[in-house]
Amino acid sequence: MSRRKALVVGAGIGGLTAAAALRHAGWDVEVHERATELRAAGSGLSVMSNAIAALESAGLDLKLAERGEVLRSYHVRTARGRLIREFPFPSIIRRLGVPSVLITRSALQEALLEAAEGIRLHLGSAAEDFSVDEASGQVTVRFADGREAHGDVLVGADGFNSAVRRQMVGPEDSRDSGYLVWLALTPFRHPRFTPGSVTHYWGSGQRFGLVDMGGGLLYWWGTKNMPASRSHDWKGGKAEVARAFAGWADEVRQAIEVTPEESILAVPSRDRMFLERWGRGPVTLLGDAAHPMLTSLGQGSGMAIEDAVVLARCLRGSGDVPAALRAYEDERRERTRGMVAASRSISEFEQSENVRRPIRDAYFRFLPTRKLTAILEGSLTFPTTSEQPAVAAAHSVNSENSTKEGDHVPQAG
Repeated sequence: MSRRKALVVGAGIGGLTAAAALRHAGWDVEVHERATELRAAGSGLSVMSNAIAALESAGLDLKLAERGEVLRSYHVRTARGRLIREFPFPSIIRRLGVPSVLITRSALQEALLEAAEGIRLHLGSAAEDFSVDEASGQVTVRFADGREAHGDVLVGADGFNSAVRRQMVGPEDSRDSGYLVWLALTPFRHPRFTPGSVTHYWGSGQRFGLVDMGGGLLYWWGTKNMPASRSHDWKGGKAEVARAFAGWADEVRQAIEVTPEESILAVPSRDRMFLERWGRGPVTLLGDAAHPMLTSLGQGSGMAIEDAVVLARCLRGSGDVPAALRAYEDERRERTRGMVAASRSISEFEQSENVRRPIRDAYFRFLPTRKLTAILEGSLTFPTTSEQPAVAAAHSVNSENSTKEGDHVPQAG
């Protein structure tokens, strides 16, 4: 008897994790990727403890700590470098017993490709639409070049502009963040750039981050409030970035100065309204295709990894594929809803301008350590089904609280 087949559309972090986890759960897997070659953008990210715990629960040891740098310290400072708050990530990570790793996208992609070695990966395979045979339950995906693929499950892991999602829910508007993000990787040395460090700098309507990728490699990112009409078509250069952060801490200005102009990427930041229903029949979504979020919590990759692991667990040995997919969606809905809301609310709070800026800084400076630790620990813990309501509550937005955004805290990346 042949094994059941899963079709995964998208070879990003979520798609490759899903492919490896589904194979480990006993499925035959094919991955279809629109791009003609796999190239990770020149940026970094954080694979936090919750995501690594999820991978371990699926039997996937990617040895990420050997490919990146374990998070050792996390500070938030003013634009000129004065300390606002040291966040207790290291103590929480020690208590959880699972590291958080700062890593380049290319290194994470390489690790996932190794975990998915032997799985059929079709590049230049742009999905256009799908159909389901009601009698057999089989799903057929049609591609732009006229080819078709047939399977028992279709997983739409094809990112923000998911073709699978578009067929299920139709055209959608995105929600702009109100700011542009610049990011880059560059070799860097500075006394304040220490191994395993994450440092955020907050100004008025602007932020900057220095994140150690290991081996003297810096991942930095900067944000600046601007209208969507400009951020989505930004054509400035390194000189404009340098002007935006003139007068900031020495390490911030040096990071920009040593970065080649061609290494700086500009990315408009956006999400979508939360989607309540992710699938039907043998079709489902994961990662950014299901719940795109802003980057302030640093959990976009983490939520995609968690999704993939829970999906594979729900499908392992299941005789009723649609029921297993709905169980996966039900298990993931509240946690991801909380993360999307938290990412947007903390993003808005962190980008505060003018009179709101000192309120933001004071809130985080004086937030009780016990409350801060509880919020962080909820994000960093890969939840069981029974834990999900508590996690969602930790990330809920209290509309009655004028400092509601302060109930969510930034994470690496």
